[in-house]
Amino acid sequence: MEYGQVVVKKARIASIERKHPWIFSGGVISHHDCVDGDIVEVRSPRGDFLAMGYFQDASIMVRILAFEEREIDQKFWNEKISQAIQLRKQLKFPSAETNAYRLIHGEGDGLPGLIIDMYAEVAVIQCHAIGMHMMREQITQALKSQLENIPKAIFVKSGNTLPRDYALEQEDYFIEGKIEEVQIKEHGAQFIIDIVSGQKTGFFLDQRENRKLLQSYAQGKTILNLFSYTGGFSIYGLQGGAKKVVSVDVSAPALEIADRNAGLTKMVDQHESIVADVNSYLKEITSDHYDIIVVDPPAFAKSRRKTHNAVQAYKRVNAAAIRKVKSGGLIFTFSCSQVIDATLFYNTITAAAIEARRPCQVIHHLSQGPDHPVSIFHPEGKYLKGLVLRVE
Repeated sequence: MEYGQVVVKKARIASIERKHPWIFSGGVISHHDCVDGDIVEVRSPRGDFLAMGYFQDASIMVRILAFEEREIDQKFWNEKISQAIQLRKQLKFPSAETNAYRLIHGEGDGLPGLIIDMYAEVAVIQCHAIGMHMMREQITQALKSQLENIPKAIFVKSGNTLPRDYALEQEDYFIEGKIEEVQIKEHGAQFIIDIVSGQKTGFFLDQRENRKLLQSYAQGKTILNLFSYTGGFSIYGLQGGAKKVVSVDVSAPALEIADRNAGLTKMVDQHESIVADVNSYLKEITSDHYDIIVVDPPAFAKSRRKTHNAVQAYKRVNAAAIRKVKSGGLIFTFSCSQVIDATLFYNTITAAAIEARRPCQVIHHLSQGPDHPVSIFHPEGKYLKGLVLRVE
């Protein structure tokens, strides 16, 4: 099969040889007759083959699928999906206690720009680039041929993750079956997932192990879950025997599901949902009200030019939380902004503690779960940073 060719500068060859899966536009000499979504060969100025990938006329111009010459055909997709399935089996996903997990984590599974989350009998495909979205039929066929338990429904949900002009011509849709809401298990806890309207793919699977950690501290405690969405941390707090859990979010529909999730625990009386702006709520409460405060905001920065404003936002909300938690209490705080690395996040929380004027001890460093693997050649894949602080 004939493929278009992207020629890279000599200075960029070393990065490809180190197996980094992105080629930025600044490292490209030419890309004649390449159209967004095309499968292309990447070559050196001398014409030597370097990699196969897909093209997009953007900052990341090529996302690499293979570092050897091969057809990007149905066999390729079957092999990649099969490899990801084998890893999840090794990690014990799914299991009797957990039937929701990430099956494909982009670059971590050698498929940059692709996310596939499994929610019991439903698979959600999310594409972050045009080339991957154009392969959705092949991806669907690979899921159907490689998974032992074929999903009853497969939803393509990429409207918010694709380039705007392209996304306007697309729609989120069920490519197989139709199940709009599903109930899952995670460490035995039960959650209702809104497949179609929920944020991201419907739930934040990357926090699974961190929620379990919070559960171990919850017995008899009062817990405040900020930016709670549908109550992931809240439900684990209830399961752990918390005396009271309050979920705060600006989204009323998300909190309606949080209340339904609390109902599944049979401890609905210990749970309260409050529709409010988090910063405003923190100003209203007293400093002896909560034993544990969870600060798990959405990505405050999605590009490097917004990093400064994001740092200020993280500092502001964390300083307020540190001021308000009880003496001896815990703060579970997170950032999912890829452009804010672990060092910058740590320094930001340090600045928040200084501003709050309360001594803090770091007792846990947290990250994403093992079903969100990070390629050692692509450290950017480690996007979730978390700390647990004990505040005196």
